[in-house]
Amino acid sequence: MKKKILLASLSVVLLLAAFVAWKFFGATLHPPQKKFFYISSGENLSSVRQHLKDSQIIKSFTWFDWAAQGIGLKTIKPGRYQITKSMSLSDLVRMLKNGQQTPVSFVITKLRTREALAGRIGRQFECDSTAFIHYIENADSLQMYGLDSTTVMAAAMPYTYTLNWTSSPAEIFRHFFRAYEKFWTEERKAKASALGMKPTEVATLASIIDEETNAPSDRPYIASVYLNRIAAGMPLQADPTLKYSMRNFGLKRLYSVHTRIPSPYNTYLNKGLPPGPICTPAVETIDAVLNAPKTDYYYFVASPAFDGTHVFTKNYADHIREARIYQAELNKRNIR
Repeated sequence: MKKKILLASLSVVLLLAAFVAWKFFGATLHPPQKKFFYISSGENLSSVRQHLKDSQIIKSFTWFDWAAQGIGLKTIKPGRYQITKSMSLSDLVRMLKNGQQTPVSFVITKLRTREALAGRIGRQFECDSTAFIHYIENADSLQMYGLDSTTVMAAAMPYTYTLNWTSSPAEIFRHFFRAYEKFWTEERKAKASALGMKPTEVATLASIIDEETNAPSDRPYIASVYLNRIAAGMPLQADPTLKYSMRNFGLKRLYSVHTRIPSPYNTYLNKGLPPGPICTPAVETIDAVLNAPKTDYYYFVASPAFDGTHVFTKNYADHIREARIYQAELNKRNIR
């Protein structure tokens, strides 16, 4: 009889131990719908445990509090934490204690304005878009980088950046600039200097070319046209700069009235390059400018085939002829 009681008691103890072990080390968490749990700067342990319960990641405070006490979780590190189905309560508490947050992979593609860049940052990081736009429009912030609010987008290279969710605007931009400095090797700087241009000016010209064409084969020749125009003291007359002036990037057709809009970015009214990039240029386009072929081209117009390529000409008469062919095709297709 005593043996049976002893065995029964042992079974209860073992079951209880198994239950406790499962609570602490079993996959008992409910991952958030978007996989990540965010802890904002300034949050304390009390607010985080409430947030975990409200998000239904944990079912009650009791087991979390015991795990936190046993593992020694006292202070909370803000960040972006990934919670998976296989994680245990012990895994969660240790992750929070060690501040093992999951970084953000921030991808810069083609962006046209500072506001667009700031908006994307505000959606992916703790800092909001207003804080970032204030940083990149602040002369004191940019002075150490040799940039200003018009040239700052040249430093937003089209790469993937790995950053913590809690990164400040200054930290985010510092990552951008490191990539920018790494790209601008001594060889590239020498090529820019041979063109009589600064890296930011090369990026500005490349940004115009990227807005002109999606055809890689045309980029070097468009670069040669604009470089020839700059050397000859001719206005660039680049249509994308008009769209940037108006912030109307979906405009399909430009008219003479658009060329008279007063703006430092209007390259019909102003000779030379605009104050800064009109988009974040592709690396390949920057290199197309630096390695532009020597040509006699001063004009180009979109091909009437609408295949993304262009027709290049050496004199104005030939350009007008090709432009009329293209305009006729626009009318035929009823593009306004």
